[in-house]
Amino acid sequence: MVDCPILRQARTELEEAVDLQAIRKIPLSRPVRVFAAWAGIAGAIAAAIFLVHAWSARSGYAQLNDVLAQQLDLYASALDSELGRYEYLPAIVALDNDVQVLLQQPAEAPLGTRASKRLTSLNARAGSLAIFVLDTAGLVRAASNWYQPESMVGMDRSALPYFSAAMQGQPARYFARAAARNAPEYFFAQPVLQRGKVLGVVVVKISLDPIESTWAVSAAQAPNDFFMVVGADDTIVLSSAPEWRNRKADQQAVDQGSQVVNWRALNPAAPRARYAIQVRPMARQGWRLVTLTNASQVQVHAWQNATGAGILAAFLGLLALFLAQRRRAIASRLRAREALQRAHDELELRIAARTAELNAMNQELLHEIGERKHAEQVLRASQDDLLHASKLALLGQMSAGITHEISQPLTALRSLSFNTQLLLKRGDMARVEKNLQSVTDLTERMGRLTEQLKSFSRKAPLMLAPFDLAKAVDNTLQLLDNRIRTEHASVQLDLAPSLRVLCDGNRLEQVLINLCANALDAMQGTARKHLAIRLWRADGRAFIRISDSGGGIAPELIGRLFEPFFSTKLPGQGLGLGLAISADIVREFGGTLRAANIPGGAAFELDLTLVEEKETPCLKV
Repeated sequence: MVDCPILRQARTELEEAVDLQAIRKIPLSRPVRVFAAWAGIAGAIAAAIFLVHAWSARSGYAQLNDVLAQQLDLYASALDSELGRYEYLPAIVALDNDVQVLLQQPAEAPLGTRASKRLTSLNARAGSLAIFVLDTAGLVRAASNWYQPESMVGMDRSALPYFSAAMQGQPARYFARAAARNAPEYFFAQPVLQRGKVLGVVVVKISLDPIESTWAVSAAQAPNDFFMVVGADDTIVLSSAPEWRNRKADQQAVDQGSQVVNWRALNPAAPRARYAIQVRPMARQGWRLVTLTNASQVQVHAWQNATGAGILAAFLGLLALFLAQRRRAIASRLRAREALQRAHDELELRIAARTAELNAMNQELLHEIGERKHAEQVLRASQDDLLHASKLALLGQMSAGITHEISQPLTALRSLSFNTQLLLKRGDMARVEKNLQSVTDLTERMGRLTEQLKSFSRKAPLMLAPFDLAKAVDNTLQLLDNRIRTEHASVQLDLAPSLRVLCDGNRLEQVLINLCANALDAMQGTARKHLAIRLWRADGRAFIRISDSGGGIAPELIGRLFEPFFSTKLPGQGLGLGLAISADIVREFGGTLRAANIPGGAAFELDLTLVEEKETPCLKV
């Protein structure tokens, strides 16, 4: 028996078809029973959604209020701790001998200076903002900041509430925000008593900015939580939200305790949102500490749970309905099994025939792939032969210049040899040494030329390795040096240093020689012959541009430059294969060769893979 995915899929489709046929055979005399089943499922879904939503919302609000209560205890403790650090300080200052002596004789300047220095020392050790002493008229007689430009010495503080309260013989407290910085400041006032008589008032000023900044940071990390301190006049004195400070709070919302409220009093333009609120009174300061947390997510989670419960109820109801329908369809499936077996056998026969066809097609495809690989090998060999022939043709074109390059050194060598013999007879060893050095230089020059010709004409497989672009340009110009000098062409070089690309150096030099030779051909008959070669790097790639001052390329011919056997030269001056071969060589390097017109001529640009210093790839193709 044949077993395959097609057979299994067909079997499944037939089984589903039988199931559908069985379901369709259910008598129409049962509509009341079907309607009752669906109504029961719908009722179960609605009940599940309602009950789960109510339970989830109640649990979510209870859990949220527990978290808020813990947070409120934490922030209340921190605020009480911060205020309690300085609560004792005014009483200690009031008992100081220098302060009491000053208040007995407040007009004595030396006593005020001495008391101010004492207050400065106490203020530095306590870490408060300022400590100052008022006489019975409310004038500041000594202050810890007496040496600063904003010293309070001599200021009148009689209009402030804490002064009048302290003059009644009781400690007083007062909150205010600094006018310049809008920073929260808290004042502790303590009367200075001597034998039941009030001599003056000691005031300690502290900053609550660290606490408010800590709340702001916490609110930034948890954007749904807000903290505030509401004063006796319902003004928000401290808040984690800077825009709420000094504004009136919603008295009704604050008095609701831990209930969920719609808090829009401070920002009426904001969308309505449900907030869980906790309020903790601070009796000693006359404040109320309030924390708000966005409770909208509780409803979201409640609806999510309710939706999940509804989906589960729907699934269970549909599952029960499916099982009931499936029980009725079993009889029909048993009757259809014989027909399914016949269809199964027929399908196996068709699959076997199709498998045989696929095997035959596979063998034919393998044979075609082999032929294509053989054709590709033949094509690559032909391309290498054509590349070598192109090199030899280019060497033939340069033969006259090469002959001239070699004949001149040979003539010079003969002259130097004859002169050296005469100088040896005369005994002029200095000039003999000079002539021999000239002979050495000429032979080295001929050796470099012949070595470059031998390397250029060598037929070798494509070998990709890092190669220095500047070296390739130098070798190219040496081979074309005679022609450049003969045609009186100027050469401009702009070579970025240390540019190495992944290529075959021999074939790259062939491309450059071909492009430079084409540039010299294009400049024949022009008054100004200027050849420019530029190397640069950009975006991890290396670029070579060879431009000339010829007449440029006709726009309609640029798209055909790299077609085989297409040439813009006169008949008999070329086969039209140079640029096509050059483009194929550059493509094998993983680069591109482009042509474009520039002002005053044409330019050919190579885009090659740049090799960084740490990379040393080598690949034989």
